[in-house]
Amino acid sequence: MKIAVIDGKGGGIGCQVVERLKSLKNNDLEIIVLGTNSKATGNMLKAGGDDGATGENAIIWMSHKVDLIIGPMAIIAANSMMGEISPKIAETIASSSAKKLLLPVSKCNFEIIGLENYSLKQIFDQLLEKVKTILEQ
Repeated sequence: MKIAVIDGKGGGIGCQVVERLKSLKNNDLEIIVLGTNSKATGNMLKAGGDDGATGENAIIWMSHKVDLIIGPMAIIAANSMMGEISPKIAETIASSSAKKLLLPVSKCNFEIIGLENYSLKQIFDQLLEKVKTILEQ
C-alpha cells in the first residue's frame, strides 16, 4: 500500500505520522512524504519516509498515485498553512480517489463540531488504529 503523508511549514505533524506508521513494521507500506516546502519534506524523510518530493506539482501528481493520504485537515483548505496549500493542491487532494485520513490539528479557521478535544497523542493513536483497520481489509 502506498501512503502519502502531506504536510507543510516544518513538517512536525507529518514527522509524527511517519514515525507512527514506521512503528507498524509493515513491509507492505510505502510511505511517500510530500512537503509543501523542502524543510517539511526533509524532516519527514529524516523521520523515516521511504521517498519524498516537494511542492505543488509533486503533491498534485502523487495524490493520484497513492492508496491513502494522511495529513492535517488544512491540506484540503485552499490558502491554509500561511498560503502553502494552494487552491490546486486543496482541490486535487479533496478530489483524489485515495482514501483520506485528516487530522483535526490545523489552524485554518475550520472547526469540526462534534469532535471531542483530544490530545495529539490520542489523535495519533486513533490514526494508527484506523490505518491498521484499513490494512486488514
